[in-house]
Amino acid sequence: MATASAEPLTTRKVADLPGPRGLPLIGNAHQLTPSRAHLILEEWAKELGTPFRFQIGSRPVTVWDDTELCHMIMRDRPYGYRRYAPIEDILKEMGSNGVFSVEGAAWEPQRKLVMQALSIAHIKAFYPTLTAITERLRIRWKRAARRGSVVEMTDDLKRYTVDVTSALAFGDDPKTLEQDGDVIQEHLAVIFPMLMNRINAPVRYWRYIKLPRDRQLDRSLIEVHRYVRLTMQRARERIRDCPDAEPGNLLDAMLRVRDAPGSGITDDEVAANVLTMLLAGEDTTANSIAWALLYLTADDALQNRISQQSRAALAHANVCPTYDTLKLLDLCEAVCTETSRFRPVVPVHAFEPLHDVVHRGVHLPAGSRMFFLTRPSMLDPNNFDHPDEFDPERWMHNRASEHRTHEVRAHLQFGGGPRVCPGRHLSTVEMRLVISMLSAGFVSRLAVDASTIQEVAAFTMVPSKMPVRLTLRH
Repeated sequence: MATASAEPLTTRKVADLPGPRGLPLIGNAHQLTPSRAHLILEEWAKELGTPFRFQIGSRPVTVWDDTELCHMIMRDRPYGYRRYAPIEDILKEMGSNGVFSVEGAAWEPQRKLVMQALSIAHIKAFYPTLTAITERLRIRWKRAARRGSVVEMTDDLKRYTVDVTSALAFGDDPKTLEQDGDVIQEHLAVIFPMLMNRINAPVRYWRYIKLPRDRQLDRSLIEVHRYVRLTMQRARERIRDCPDAEPGNLLDAMLRVRDAPGSGITDDEVAANVLTMLLAGEDTTANSIAWALLYLTADDALQNRISQQSRAALAHANVCPTYDTLKLLDLCEAVCTETSRFRPVVPVHAFEPLHDVVHRGVHLPAGSRMFFLTRPSMLDPNNFDHPDEFDPERWMHNRASEHRTHEVRAHLQFGGGPRVCPGRHLSTVEMRLVISMLSAGFVSRLAVDASTIQEVAAFTMVPSKMPVRLTLRH
């Protein structure tokens, strides 16, 4: 694997790379429909090869599909590279510049706090609450099955992940699964699409004029920040009532650090991490499970096999009864992992070097914008045998042949390096819980033609809809 220092100095400039034809002043901005941006970049990669460049206004962006280079950059963060700068700028503007987007020296102390809340030990201790929330989801789906109504899975799964994230990280369960109508999840759902729009906007028009969608975002941000501050207030009341108790969640730990003399941490920084956790916990896992249903509902044999394995593991329980039992549900997680090869929730990783570098013979000045496509490497036959086949077994420990082509490093769903996703273990636990509960208790059928479900880039990549009809499994 070549590094910046090992590259020859006889290099090309970014301007020498091939690129789609653009327009003066705006470049290719008019061609990059925000909701289809990842698909357009993938189409250009097929046509032009990689690396190629495109323009947002006067700023060029290079596009790559080099897995090893992506890993190298991830290992060298946050001191050699940073995320695409507009991400931090826009999240800071929205009051959510937390551990996901914060850069430089501010990242490490925030990372330590978040890792405490999402550690395996903490999730084990939290497991009874996890099963209780999963049972609420089962009851909601059981009512829908008895009514014969169609379930919009993306909505219900986001309610579930909001409840889980809130209870684990903040000790505060909003119980959105037991409500209809105005819930915090509906306001969170507004933020990600607008985040995508603003990150890619060539001009920050909303600072001068507000469109209806900008006013809707402002209203949702007000409600979400009000929810966050109320959550912080309740946490402070818990700490006041039991000042000697060990912190029971992320928010308690952050507030104790913030309130310590000379901490240098503000309430605004605490609130930003609360909102970051809500957004990240609500969106990525929910959509990973929702996409898995696209494949699970279309394959009766696979659905029945997962049902049998889940029923054997759960025994007489409706939800996986113990943390240790989760190890019997590898196939449930494998379905979600295999799904993410075809439908990556994170289809593009975006970075900027902090110093001049040379990669693959291309000189990139500090601050150059680099986009890495994740799907091409996951569908490359050099990385996976029969990559066009949906085969969850390829992720099982007992797969048929240990000599099959199976390059796990090509799967970048949780990122890598020091800033690998801190919530990856919680995400896999939720996948096993939900898929096993669903498969053991219900038969699932997609309620529309699968071809009508579109990929939508809304910061993460989400399904346009996932309506499923459930019947009780006897």
